[in-house]
Amino acid sequence: MLYLLAEALKEHISQLSVFGYLSLRAILGVLTALGLSMLLGPWVIRKLEELQVGQAIREDGPKTHLSKSGTPTMGGALILFSIGLATLLWGDLKNKYVLIVLFVTFSFGLIGWVDDYRKVVEKNSKGLPARWKYLWQSVFGLMAALMLYFSADAAAETTLYFPFFKNWALALGPAYIVLTYFMIVGFSNAVNLTDGLDGLAIMPTVMVAAALGVIAYLAGNVNFANYLHIPYIAGSGELVVFCAALVGSGLGFLWFNTHPAQVFMGDVGALALGAALGVMAVMVRHEIVFFIMSGIFVMETVSVILQVASFKLTGRRIFRMAPLHHHFELKGWPEPRVIVRFWIISVMLVLFGLATLKLR
Repeated sequence: MLYLLAEALKEHISQLSVFGYLSLRAILGVLTALGLSMLLGPWVIRKLEELQVGQAIREDGPKTHLSKSGTPTMGGALILFSIGLATLLWGDLKNKYVLIVLFVTFSFGLIGWVDDYRKVVEKNSKGLPARWKYLWQSVFGLMAALMLYFSADAAAETTLYFPFFKNWALALGPAYIVLTYFMIVGFSNAVNLTDGLDGLAIMPTVMVAAALGVIAYLAGNVNFANYLHIPYIAGSGELVVFCAALVGSGLGFLWFNTHPAQVFMGDVGALALGAALGVMAVMVRHEIVFFIMSGIFVMETVSVILQVASFKLTGRRIFRMAPLHHHFELKGWPEPRVIVRFWIISVMLVLFGLATLKLR
């Protein structure tokens, strides 16, 4: 809103043209979302405590988690509010990528909110039944995929590019819709699976979002894109503002979510953030690089798949408990050690992913 207002008035007030710079609006987006998260965080936590919106803890999980029972959850609503307001203030609301990523984020956030509400307010341990959750994820994911496919203006927008190679690319055609659908729905659930320890999911999310912001800035600039031999996606640079808002809100939330957590994000945050990351990776045409940078989310998801498959096929479990972070807890690692080591792995993977931009 403020960006569009500045654009409308810059002919009369030349100083307002400074808001045309993505770098400035990204910085303002970070600061706005961070400030909102930190200022509103204590109030949100108090309200959740008053409403007795407390997390239920699995009895078959690590015994160290039993003390977390009753910790306020659904704090992801604070993340989404901060992201939304910061993006509305500093983003270009006429840009299709901004509009679609906002649609994906808040539609998946709504699914998570319903699931959390049924669990912690209505005391329904099953929450939103899995079939209904997956159905609505599929509906919103497919809607976003169709919007991106039919609004594509250039072949580059629906082509799969391979890192390390300048000229390796695969025109996807309608298969682009399938890929986009699985990226959105798959990573929505991957982040949700990872959100099992204090701060474990939010910090890798912040790091990957920051990296996607860098890629969006480069892919949206024809000169940088040509120099780096990456696809030029006109208009994708505006995603920098959304990524910046996600980084700011995530860091603000981490202030309260760090061990021992005062609040959990719940499905309302995890499903929304995972879907947002997935759709942005598709928008900037760096799906494979995104898989590398999101290695923690991928490993957590694969551990669950392997655990279930092994138990059904052989009656044996590969891990002491899945997702993977619980396996290390049951091996005796203190929770902060698991969290920080997973963060360190995320840093390494994100840096390696960014390095692929030059190694072509």
